[in-house]
Order: sequence, then structure tokens, then C-alpha cells
Amino acid sequence: MVINLVHCPLRYEMEKLSMAFFPQEKFQIREEEPYETSDEQGVITICKEETAGSQKITVTVSKDGQTVTETGEGPTETYSDLLAGRVLYRALSQITGLTPPWGILTGVRPSKLMTKKMSEVGTKAAKDYFQKELLVTPEKTDLVCRVSEIEEQIIATSSRNSYSLYISIPFCPNRCSYCSFVSHSISSPGAKKLFPVYVDLLLEELRQTAALVKNSNLQLESVYVGGGTPSTLSAEQITALLTTVNTEFDLSHCREFTFEAGRPDTMNLAKWQAIKDGGVTRVSINPQTMTDSILQSIGRDHTAEDIKSCFADARSLGFQDINMDLIAGLEGDTPENFRRSLDAVMALDPESITVHTLAYKRSSNLEATKELFLRGKDTDKMVSEAQEKLSAAGYLPYYMYRQTRSVGNLENVGWCKPGHECYYNIYMMEECHTILSCGAGAVTKLKVPETGAISRLFHFKYPYEYNTQFEKLQTQKQELERFLQDYHQ
Repeated sequence: MVINLVHCPLRYEMEKLSMAFFPQEKFQIREEEPYETSDEQGVITICKEETAGSQKITVTVSKDGQTVTETGEGPTETYSDLLAGRVLYRALSQITGLTPPWGILTGVRPSKLMTKKMSEVGTKAAKDYFQKELLVTPEKTDLVCRVSEIEEQIIATSSRNSYSLYISIPFCPNRCSYCSFVSHSISSPGAKKLFPVYVDLLLEELRQTAALVKNSNLQLESVYVGGGTPSTLSAEQITALLTTVNTEFDLSHCREFTFEAGRPDTMNLAKWQAIKDGGVTRVSINPQTMTDSILQSIGRDHTAEDIKSCFADARSLGFQDINMDLIAGLEGDTPENFRRSLDAVMALDPESITVHTLAYKRSSNLEATKELFLRGKDTDKMVSEAQEKLSAAGYLPYYMYRQTRSVGNLENVGWCKPGHECYYNIYMMEECHTILSCGAGAVTKLKVPETGAISRLFHFKYPYEYNTQFEKLQTQKQELERFLQDYHQ
């Protein structure tokens, strides 16, 4: 599909909003030139005209034998992206019959924007802005407002010198159909050779990072071991990893230590004991669904009963902060079946439940078919019922984010019992302090306390690069050292 921009320098914003209506399409952007296309391919033309003191946006959409034109006008001092977004939203809604609940808002972090608006103009005006300017539904506006209020309470307790540590284990038993993360199947011959070397180098990077931090005034508030699937590590490797963290880093200010033990087929009592002995306070067990046939179709080599057994093992060793993930919109799932999965997870009584919406990623094994995204109405029912049931059970929405090309243009929300908010999730999503990351695929975010400016240090994407070019990470460590000398001495 073609997006033709005429005197409208809003390439990114217009493409992202168009994706909400045509998520299965690949867009070609053209600027300042007329373009003819076949009726089947479709074209969106966005034209901006300015006269003395005013601007006019005209959007014409032609697709599958239909043509719709919408216009909007406003003073030149208003934001062109909001005006163009609203006009484009109206035109695309007419031609598709869809009304995405997040309106023209396309960002990953809606709660970050809500928090900013609330601090500037107050809660009521911020909610009005979301509904009137961004066309977000009242239901989603209320949800993001609730999230922002909870996040603010957590962020307010953090200090100028706080930071978090992320540790990447980019290996899995196998790759799930929807997954786009850079991870290696641990059963493949290549991964078996990479894995032990990767673990040894990761421990060395942790030691190097800790040595730099020791000379600063940074205080470690949260640790998150993620992936991939960190529980692909053996019990001995888990012990070595956690011992390194406990020995090298000052954990006296650490509020939370999370380990993703996401898949039951990677866990046993010896691993749970190693995680417990390593000082971990929060774990994730992520079923995604409690229906065996769907587990099989997405590539999971375990059953719903295995999930229950894994959860029982964690409880038996005393873990009192357990998160579980579900995905709304999986192929073959229905609102009624999703309700059964939700009920089954809630019956286990975990401290937090994260409800994700299935999102299409080009590097996953999913196909971007029209049928994939036609599940939007059913997925909306799943997400809405989850919100209703979890709220009624006393769970609070404490963090959220959105992904491009999610089914139904919906959101991902972390729900928790009061007092069980995941600090790392909030710190990471709201970008409120420095996050030091170790391992392949990880990204370090260095935040200047006074200005809020963030610089990113990207690690090697693939484990084989990490293993073979490890010495090149010293350049990043030098950048980290300079940052600490400038802002945290």
C-alpha cells in the first residue's frame, strides 16, 4: 500500500497510524509526487496546505473500489501531527469500519505520556487531552490513568543515583511461533557449542561492569534475568550466575531480584533451589495459554498440568512473588477458551498476571495474513474480560506498553496484587533511571539525572557475535566509565 505525502513531513506518524488499520500491509512512502496505483494495492494521500494563520489537512484513501476523503483545519500554531492524525483516523475508519481504541496514539509508552500530561495540567485535563485530541476511548484513558498513578508511586521512591541491572540469556528450548526475540534453540548443535562459552563470557562482563560501578555512587535497585529463557541454564550455571551477581554487585539497596523461569519444560527442583539460594525474590512462570492444543500449536513442549506442577514447585520452596503471562489472540483461541485459561491461572493465585496481546513480528514464524488480524474483535473481548476479572479480584494495572501490529491494536498490561509491582518493569518502561545490561541482544540505557537525556549502548545482537567479538565490548565499557565519571562520582 502506498502513502503519498504532499507537503506533509510526518512520515513516521502517518505510517504508524495507518498500520493500526492495515496491519497486514507493507507500506511504500512517497513524497511530493503524484502516484497512480492499482485499486487493489491502495493509496493514502495526505496533503497539507498552509495559508496565513491556518493549515488544512486533506486525506484521500482509495482501497478495494472505495474512495474516502476527509479534511480538517486549524491554526498554524497547533500541532500538525495531531490534526493530520485525526483526519487520517476518520478517513481510515470510514473505509475499514474500524475504530482502534487507542485513537491516533501510536507510541509504545502511553503511560509515560499520561504521566507527563498529568504533571503539567492535572488528571482531568490529561484525560480530556487523551480523549479529545488523541481520540483514545474513555475505557483506555481510564486504564492508562490508573497505570500512571501506580507507577508514579513507585518512581517517587527511587533516588537520583538509582539504577537497574538486566542480564540477557538469549537461548530457549525452541522458538515459539509468535516470538521475534533473538534467541537460539538450546537443542541445536550450534547453540550447544555457543552456550557454555556464552555463559563464561557473560560472567566476565558482569564482573567488568560491577568493577566500574563500584567506583561510582550508583545504587542498584532491581536485577532482572531475562531472555530468551534463562532457565535453559543448568542448575550449576544458575548458581554460578547468581553467585557472580551477589559477589560482585552491592545489593544492599536492591528491592527486587527477578528470574524468568518461563517454561516448565526447562525447570526442575534443583534449578528452583539454585534460584532460591541465589537470592532471587521474584520469578516468572509463563504459560501463555492453559490449553494443551494451543500450547502444542505455538511450539511449546509442555502441558497445562506441567505449568501447575511447576508453580507448585516454586511455592514449595517459598517463592511469594510469582508472575504468570497470558497471550490474548493466539490462533485457535476463543474468548470462552481464553476465559478458561485466565480462570485456571487465577486459581493458582499468583501475585501478578501479565496479559499480552498477540503482535505480528516479521522475524517470527507467524504469517501476516488478513485472517490473523481479523481476530481483533475476539481479542478485544479477551483483553476486556481480563481487565474486568482481574480488577474484581483485587489486581491493579501497574505497567503497560503497546506493540506495532498487535491484533486489534490493543495493549499489554501487567496486573498485580498491591505491593507486588515489578520495579524493573516500571523503571525500564518509563525510562526513569539508568539500566545497565549485560549479554547479547541487550541495550544499556544511560540516563543523565539532571536533564533526563538518554543514550543507548547496543550490545551484539547474536550470541555468536558476542562470543567471537567479546573484546570489542571494551569500547562500550569505556563509554560507561565516562558516563559514571561525569554524572555519578
